[in-house]
Amino acid sequence: MPEQLVNLDSIRSARAAFGDAVKLTPLDLSATFSRLCGRQIHFKLENLQKTGSFKVRGALNKLRLLSPEARRRGVITASAGNHAQGVAYAARAAGVHATVVMPETAAFSKVNATTDYGAEVLLHGSDYSEAFRRATQLAKERGSTFVHAFDDADVIAGQGTVALEILEQLPEIDTLVVPVGGGGLLAGTVAALRGMRSAARVVAVQAAGASSLAPSLRQKRRVEIDSVDTIADGLATRAIGELPFRIIGDDVAQALEVSDAEIAEAVLLLLERTKTVVEAAGAVGLAAALSNRLPADSNNVVVVISGGNIDMNLLDRIINLGLIHEGRLFRFTTRLSDRPGELQRLVTCIATCRANIHQIAHERAQPGLPLTQASVTLDLETRGRTHIGDIKAALAAAGFDVQ
Repeated sequence: MPEQLVNLDSIRSARAAFGDAVKLTPLDLSATFSRLCGRQIHFKLENLQKTGSFKVRGALNKLRLLSPEARRRGVITASAGNHAQGVAYAARAAGVHATVVMPETAAFSKVNATTDYGAEVLLHGSDYSEAFRRATQLAKERGSTFVHAFDDADVIAGQGTVALEILEQLPEIDTLVVPVGGGGLLAGTVAALRGMRSAARVVAVQAAGASSLAPSLRQKRRVEIDSVDTIADGLATRAIGELPFRIIGDDVAQALEVSDAEIAEAVLLLLERTKTVVEAAGAVGLAAALSNRLPADSNNVVVVISGGNIDMNLLDRIINLGLIHEGRLFRFTTRLSDRPGELQRLVTCIATCRANIHQIAHERAQPGLPLTQASVTLDLETRGRTHIGDIKAALAAAGFDVQ
């Protein structure tokens, strides 16, 4: 039975043992996003948690339950970033040696943070699955305890403490929106709500490029997808874990997926409207709320903002993608007669529309381009999709063919 795997007692025990090692993170009612979504939107800000993610909860609970012999042998884990930092932090607090295998594609900021917490970091493989295989092999060779990121009852119990806090902070909650990668947080949430006999529904959200939960629920068996491709690296797993899938049973009201463009827009809006820095994986719940895909009768909604450990190089690209999705960055190409004054005429037309040129590229030598023409590509800062429509109309009226 799922109750025998992770139950309310194990979740409460984890919480009681945390002490000062875990923060009670805020539950913030956002007037801005409540207005945008047409319902009360509260954010559970786990991006403000120690190590910048909820993952530290599960790691601390796992390590506190190790035997003295297991502590002596050390722990090994695999992670794309947040679980790595959580295990490294927990291991340092417990005086245990930790080895973390991370994909070669892991963000430098997350690799450095994990190292700074005192863990030994090994880079291996192109994604989490390959790093996982190497880590489990090392654990067998060394006799160390493997700390799974989500397929472990002690880890799941630790993650379930997030839901316990939410129920205390907002007893009248009716919908809890949870980001899903391997499913540890989702399973812990379901177990906590089940144990507390809460009527709140759970909505699970994955990135479209790593969506395994919805097909798994439809087929009533775990489905592993062939590959993952998403900016939400913290959710980039090919399948939900075996144990999480057993625990959640039929207690997920909806399993949604959101595109990278929708995720980027959510990251951008959180940064712009609430001055909150959130990683892509942490913003998928808001992306689902903004797309109006939550149950129609959801009034008191809590969206778990699961982490804030975003790579600064990726943030720049995410912001641009978010601006494009919102219609605030418009790129187009047109051809001009290669004669004096034509580029000025194009720029004047854009200025008349009150758009700002962010970048411009003017090329004469281009395959397939007649010698009498030049190709011009422009990036414009715009006010939205309506403004883009006005610009297109003005350019067409001036004789410019916009691609």
